[in-house]
Amino acid sequence: MSRRLSPPDGSPSRGKRHGAGTARPGRLTRALPGYRGTLAELYSSRANSFGLLRLLLASSVVLSHMYPIAWGRLDPLWLHSGMQTDIGKMAVVGFFVLSGFMITGSGARSTSGRYAWHRALRILPGLWGSLLLSALVITPYLYHWLTGNWSGFWSHPQGPWYYLKGTWNTSISTGWDISGVMGEGRKRGTNFDPGVNGALWSLKYEILCYVVVGLMAAGGVLQRARKFVPLLALALGGLILRDWVNAPTLRGIPGDLGSAVQVPFLGAMSVHFIIHLVFVFMIGATFQLYRERLPIHDGLALVCALVLGGTLWGGGLFFFGYPAFAYLLLWLAVRLPRPFQRFGRKRDFSYGIYIYGFTVEQSLALLGYAKYGKVEFLALAMAGTVVLAALSWYLVESPMMRLKNWTPWPVRKLAERRQRNRPVEPVEHAAAAPAAAAPAEAGEPQAVRPPTVSA
Repeated sequence: MSRRLSPPDGSPSRGKRHGAGTARPGRLTRALPGYRGTLAELYSSRANSFGLLRLLLASSVVLSHMYPIAWGRLDPLWLHSGMQTDIGKMAVVGFFVLSGFMITGSGARSTSGRYAWHRALRILPGLWGSLLLSALVITPYLYHWLTGNWSGFWSHPQGPWYYLKGTWNTSISTGWDISGVMGEGRKRGTNFDPGVNGALWSLKYEILCYVVVGLMAAGGVLQRARKFVPLLALALGGLILRDWVNAPTLRGIPGDLGSAVQVPFLGAMSVHFIIHLVFVFMIGATFQLYRERLPIHDGLALVCALVLGGTLWGGGLFFFGYPAFAYLLLWLAVRLPRPFQRFGRKRDFSYGIYIYGFTVEQSLALLGYAKYGKVEFLALAMAGTVVLAALSWYLVESPMMRLKNWTPWPVRKLAERRQRNRPVEPVEHAAAAPAAAAPAEAGEPQAVRPPTVSA
């Protein structure tokens, strides 16, 4: 589980080994006003606005969920986009684009074991912490508030232990409610969603994408056959385009939302969301693998903004709007002023905001806070969510991430044994030493010290 050498920006090594070469955008592209350089030239893992973008996307999910939880309807973007999407789903798409970019870089520069360990550390401890808090603290309090006692809560057929059994792996195989708490809220007219934490639906799709990237990295695709990634994105895009063409209207949702497949460990998964979310994830992955060819151009960003707005209004969002949105996110990540790059560098609350926001809003709705209005409700929800997200970061996520370089004792001993048994190649000519120390030729990647922080 040893790390491989990688450039100082934390991205995979470039050069002939990865097929990157020295290709750059065309001369015409570079000559146009507004051209700022390639993504490879402008992106640095230590100076970017990914943290801010993730915070904004997570907060957008909280904003979007407020409407169906407390008022029984989707947020305004649902109607304005012709029922193509809502703010929450667009935020999830944004998360998958950014994850595709970052996770593919991690997969390309890590061993399979280290990659899997890092991904598990980043997603599972925080999830398990939120599940325990929801099942053993928040919903018992709400149950007592509703009934005046705890009688029947712990022994309920769909009680907290039953809920934890089906949600620990994101499969949600045992349902969304705990001891009928949210069901009672729906009967009383305070809550309009049956789930304690409906935001968890997307995590299984995120894990699926992690597995796909891990398999491609283990098979050498990311290092030696990177063309497979944009081809996969193109194939999925072709399915989306076909469904859109066959849709009854230009603003119709393409694909069958009812069809599902059973995936080992993850449970039932919607074919529609597999295609759409893996599609945008692979767009982000393509941006990572071809960053030395991707121009960062202000004019192109403006065109993408117009395409995104046009498809939201006129249709075709899923095939045309999603790639435009993906480019806008990467453009913002490298073009926003330096002060915005400070967000999320030392502490990342975005995941905590995502996994706690829904439960906080359900609790506030059940307690009757929706009567104070949307602004007040959202302010209370964000305040409570940020507090829980901060606790999650400091008490769970950050301490667990410190274990990212931990190696099991048997694996460490095996690596040490292999190192001791590795034969030492004799030096045939004394003149070879100075030649080896000569500076690399132009265009050749230089060996550098591996970074201490990984995605």
